[in-house]
Amino acid sequence: MKFLVAGYGSRGDVEPCIAVAGELVRRGHDVQMAVTVPPELSAFTTSLGLTGVPYGRTWQTLLADGDFVHMMENPINHIQQAVEFVSQLCSEKTTTLMSMADGVDLLVAGMTEQSIVANIADYHRIPLAVLNFFPAQLLEQTSPGMKASNHAALDQRRALGLPAEAGFSAQPLEIQAYDALCAPKLADEWARGDGRRPFVGAITLELPTDADDEVLSWIAAGQPPVYFGFGSMPLAAPDVLVAQISETCALLKERALIHMGPNDFSDISHPDHVKVVGAVNNATVFPACTAVVHHGGAGTTAAGLRAGIPALILWNGLDQPFWATAVHYLGVGGGQKFSLTSQEALATGLRIILAPEYVARAREVATQMTKPAESLSQTADLLEEAARQGREG
Repeated sequence: MKFLVAGYGSRGDVEPCIAVAGELVRRGHDVQMAVTVPPELSAFTTSLGLTGVPYGRTWQTLLADGDFVHMMENPINHIQQAVEFVSQLCSEKTTTLMSMADGVDLLVAGMTEQSIVANIADYHRIPLAVLNFFPAQLLEQTSPGMKASNHAALDQRRALGLPAEAGFSAQPLEIQAYDALCAPKLADEWARGDGRRPFVGAITLELPTDADDEVLSWIAAGQPPVYFGFGSMPLAAPDVLVAQISETCALLKERALIHMGPNDFSDISHPDHVKVVGAVNNATVFPACTAVVHHGGAGTTAAGLRAGIPALILWNGLDQPFWATAVHYLGVGGGQKFSLTSQEALATGLRIILAPEYVARAREVATQMTKPAESLSQTADLLEEAARQGREG
């Protein structure tokens, strides 16, 4: 069968798409990817014979664009700029997808791409499946950027000669790529529905990095550290953040492992109880840590839950407040807004989550999480069935 997988954004947005594409290729299917592959995943995709066609500007390019970063930090105050940016991006993506859709049995959209890919599905009458890494309804309710996305999607439908209302794609398969225990009310509601929203658990690649052995060696040389990581977030003052973390951990007599992502840390000095790295394999490193303090990305949250360690989420927006609420509900951590996190607040949050009851509960929750291989296998099974039904229908 033939699949077209479309994903866009940071690594957290596109990694599930790349993982699924790789599994479908392993099963012998013809897979095309409209995914701008981040550099750290390029070797994996190449090893499978996969290549992502140019599909919008890369996330690294966007993060280097001061106007884009400023717009993302204050979307409510820059709605018109956001509408123009998203509309232009949508037009470019539409051209790419239209050139790839011929003969496809199933369109697979990453969460951020649903509206764009749905319109392509309507135009070509191809079944659609979506990979949601948190409940999409929450984004629709809370994100100022949805106005720009909705406007761009309507423009796209007009350009394709489609009616305003969705047709063929109105009821896609919506795979929930996170665990049901993180959203129990929705899981209960959807279990009584038509089966279009199955939960499979987080979809990750868990690829090794060059720093893993060095990091594990550093960890083994002392007490287990607290992990600090902020995903693909650009940090305005990374040196100030490293100093704040260093002083807080010194106060609490903890060691700190800090993941700086795309931020330059080459000139940042730090004491011996702190190690700063560009990237690590969370699946390998988290089990050797005592807790994880992070931005609240879906993948990082799932890795912490699977590792059985408590979490403190310093969130900004989008899905991040949802994950802060989820870890609080599960009794394995808490959250606070990143911009309001002082050194005192960070110390207080760490003291809370490092308490024995949080540590014990985190270990208990870990036993209930879906294993990564199982998540990926279930997803591929669902996509194969959706494509098969589309052929027969």
